[in-house]
Amino acid sequence: MADVISGTQPDAIAGVVPLFPSPKPRTIHRRLAVIGTYIPRKCGIATFTGDLVEQLRQFHPDMQVDVHALIDPAANTAYTGIAGSIAQQDREDYHRAARLINESGADAVWLQHEYGIFGGECGEMVCEFVDRLAAPLILTLHTVLAEPDPKQREILRHLLSRASQVMVMSQHGADLLGSMYWVGRERLTVIPHGAPDRPFGRQSQFKQVFALGDRPVLMTFGLLGPGKGIETAIKALPAIAARHPDVLYRIVGATHPDLVARDGESYREGLQALAADLGVDEHIEWVDRFVDTPELLDQLEACDIYITPYPGLQQSTSGTLSYAVALGKAVISTPYLHARELLADGVGELIEPNSATAIAQAVIDLLANPDQATFYFENGLEAAGIK
Repeated sequence: MADVISGTQPDAIAGVVPLFPSPKPRTIHRRLAVIGTYIPRKCGIATFTGDLVEQLRQFHPDMQVDVHALIDPAANTAYTGIAGSIAQQDREDYHRAARLINESGADAVWLQHEYGIFGGECGEMVCEFVDRLAAPLILTLHTVLAEPDPKQREILRHLLSRASQVMVMSQHGADLLGSMYWVGRERLTVIPHGAPDRPFGRQSQFKQVFALGDRPVLMTFGLLGPGKGIETAIKALPAIAARHPDVLYRIVGATHPDLVARDGESYREGLQALAADLGVDEHIEWVDRFVDTPELLDQLEACDIYITPYPGLQQSTSGTLSYAVALGKAVISTPYLHARELLADGVGELIEPNSATAIAQAVIDLLANPDQATFYFENGLEAAGIK
């Protein structure tokens, strides 16, 4: 099964040892197929898969990592460095991809699962795909719903029946899998969402980079859509601005491409109209584009308070929440699953959902009491085992 990659260096004279000997052949001990959306596609799972593959290739150079990217053919995204692609709404493409993976001799298949990235109702095409795979299946669940609808439950039950190992990013997700799907701990691993390692306390430096001066900066990041709760945060701004007239709320991220395809930019325009009606449009900066991870981290470093005002409380993973905590930011969040776990023990402030008053009061209190932000930061270090 092993593939051998070797370098060669011809000798000038037969039998003479060369001055710079050829490197030893590098043996590929394992072959791993990774399935998910993939960079440069503009979605969180694609970024996660890209980071995952990068780290695998860096720390396991003896492993052949083959990426099979889920694609939207209409998007005309240019991919590089992938072994294959799967048109997400084409059933035959899933069959073809499974056949290609089997023929490659893959030792395992690592599948990133989110209901919305696979074809069919609730992404049901993934079930037929995994049934055609010969290699053991490793499953990363980016969403574990406490209240799935019948179709979602059926799909996840099927995937779990095929999986040799299952990875989730929160203890709550692991508990749900145990109680609702009877997944034993012997094949279940909790690996928290990772975050890049950067120095702390550089917001003044990055505020200058983005020409923000010394203004207090709030930030929310993500593909815009109704599930983000941006309306509630905007409604909180009049009360915040009354106490802090120079406050700036930076809403960073493009509108979700599916929403744009269906409705154009009407959703963002509605948010902008709301801000104008409330008289706070001058307190908002719209960064209307998809931001890759290095720039996102720079944007996060420039903020004082990170806000995740999500109204839905079943979200089990938020990469940007992990990034914000890792960068030592004060965080205000509704108590969705990942936030409850990550911000426990005084790492951040949890507020009730759909409450502009709660957001306003939390922001006003934090801006008035910088020591509280330091308290959250230090607790975050302690929770991470750094302090």
